[in-house]
Amino acid sequence: MSLDLTLANLGQTDRLMPSSVLGMLWLQTHFEDEHWDLLSRGEVELEPACSACLCEDATAAGLVITRIPAAAPATPPQS
Repeated sequence: MSLDLTLANLGQTDRLMPSSVLGMLWLQTHFEDEHWDLLSRGEVELEPACSACLCEDATAAGLVITRIPAAAPATPPQS
C-alpha cells in the first residue's frame, strides 16, 4: 500500500502534500488548473474543516492519507 496524500498540521491550518502520482492525479480532479503548481510543490494550506472533507473524499476514493501532527512546543530545560 503506497501513501498518496500527506496532511501536516501547522497549528491553524494543514499543509497538503501529494505523496504519489495517484495522489497528484486525484488532486488535479478536485482543484482548478491554476492551483496545480502549488499543489505539486506541497504549498497548499487548508483550514481543518476543508482537510476533514478532503480526507473523507480521498479515503472513499481509495487513497491512503497520512496526517502529521503539529510539533510539540519546546520546553525550556529545568534547572
